[in-house]
Amino acid sequence: MLFQKSLLKEYTEAGTGTFLVLCGITLTTQFIRFLGYAAKGSISTDAVFTFLGFSALRYLPVVILVTIFTSILLVLSRSFRDSEMVVWFSSGQSLNRWIAPTLVYAAPLILIVGILSLFLTPWASQKTEEFKRQLQSQDEVSAISPGVFKESKQGERVFFVDKLAMDLTVVQNIFIYSKDGDESGVTVAKQGYQELMPSGENYLVLEKGRRYTGVPGSAEFKLVEFDKYGVLLEAKKLEKYVPDVKARSTKSLLNQTDQKSKAELIWRLGFPISAAILALMAIPLSFVNPRTGRSANLLLAILVYLVYSNVLNMMQAWVAQNIISPAFGLLSVHLSMILIIILLFYFWSPINRKSLMERFTS
Repeated sequence: MLFQKSLLKEYTEAGTGTFLVLCGITLTTQFIRFLGYAAKGSISTDAVFTFLGFSALRYLPVVILVTIFTSILLVLSRSFRDSEMVVWFSSGQSLNRWIAPTLVYAAPLILIVGILSLFLTPWASQKTEEFKRQLQSQDEVSAISPGVFKESKQGERVFFVDKLAMDLTVVQNIFIYSKDGDESGVTVAKQGYQELMPSGENYLVLEKGRRYTGVPGSAEFKLVEFDKYGVLLEAKKLEKYVPDVKARSTKSLLNQTDQKSKAELIWRLGFPISAAILALMAIPLSFVNPRTGRSANLLLAILVYLVYSNVLNMMQAWVAQNIISPAFGLLSVHLSMILIIILLFYFWSPINRKSLMERFTS
């Protein structure tokens, strides 16, 4: 019990640090990505944190899975480097004794990974798509970012806003280019705001500005100065919504017979299975040979994870293309990894361990 309690404490400390670092990296990269979209005018600035929250939920299963693998690997690698394993094996103990406390540590995390991959991640993907459609259905100026020219979807108008007021409801220093047949118009105003009429029509109300209209190439232009000028904003008409397979619930995927649904279901089920397999795989992979350097086993572990992850991606694609059966796609890779784990633990059996430890301590 003392051994298990001490090991669980080390696992928890290493896992907490690893999780925070991975979350920080993931959130930072996604935040920069969505800021880039906002700077281009693809999304509104107030939608950045909403997309960031949904994105964090989608990446969370991968982050926790890598946390499990890395934390176990770091703790056991330190035991090898500090020669604690030499004492452990010299006292007649087997590496198999590390399996139980490792699974006790990994079990709740594996459960969380399963809940996320099967339920919360699809929900986050669904809400992301719904929020994107909500933004697409908004009027032309909703997604305008200060300092960026924004063209309407039909290409009939170009908007430019210099800056937003402190309360974010009023835009300042507005430029609008519009085209109506052969005639073009340029409207500039000091400030403006949106106003919804009782009839349901949405207007951009400009204050204290000028409007120039005329035919390009002609010297005849009309100039109108105004205190208030309303520009009708039309909501976009969206096509019929067909949810992506990643945005469908796991329950709905179970009722589908198409290959893409089966491939997505295999991918979701693979997350908790992979988490359990990698937790066990990290035990033998933590072996450190002083002659090869401290980072050799970490490089090997990274290679194993990358190969495992990419093969799972390949199997999912093959199932979706109906090249292989869903059962083969689900079981083949995981069973192969389990076989490798059994071979690695056999390698650490008492008979093979004795000769290995002689080389390790010589």
